[in-house]
Amino acid sequence: MTVNLIQASAQQEPILQNLMQFYTHDFSEFWAGTSRGDLTADGRFAAYPLADYWSLPAWSAQFIWRDGVLAGFALVNDQAHAGPPVQSSVAEFFILRKHRGGGLGREAAEMIFSQRPGSWEVAVARKNVRALAFWRRTVRETSRASGISETEVDDARWNGPILRFTWSEA
Repeated sequence: MTVNLIQASAQQEPILQNLMQFYTHDFSEFWAGTSRGDLTADGRFAAYPLADYWSLPAWSAQFIWRDGVLAGFALVNDQAHAGPPVQSSVAEFFILRKHRGGGLGREAAEMIFSQRPGSWEVAVARKNVRALAFWRRTVRETSRASGISETEVDDARWNGPILRFTWSEA
């Protein structure tokens, strides 16, 4: 398996917005009983706010490719969900269902962390138990992550566990 990360440009925002439709669809199961994640009149989910990913220096959007096929994306910023500041935070991370379970997500995540050695945060929505298991394995089963902590948060800013760690250079 060959995994590549390609920096997304503002001109590629329509592609990222298309992928966001699948991401939001997957997430919508956690919003049952609320208006969050409802479709708009045109049968699509609302557009994701991406402008800061093209304009802020610590924010980036990347496409995840597997063997030459677009398989997902990652959004990284420097916004902590709770607690002290971090250098980098996984804002959103998505692998298309057909590409899950074979190590692509883990390899892509490790590549993303390696681009920015330093303090990281991964906040996981409380109901997304599969994602939490993925992130715990990915962070805890590598020798490059240290100082790993997990904090439970339930406030106006976030509801779910937050993993914090330091990613070392190779």
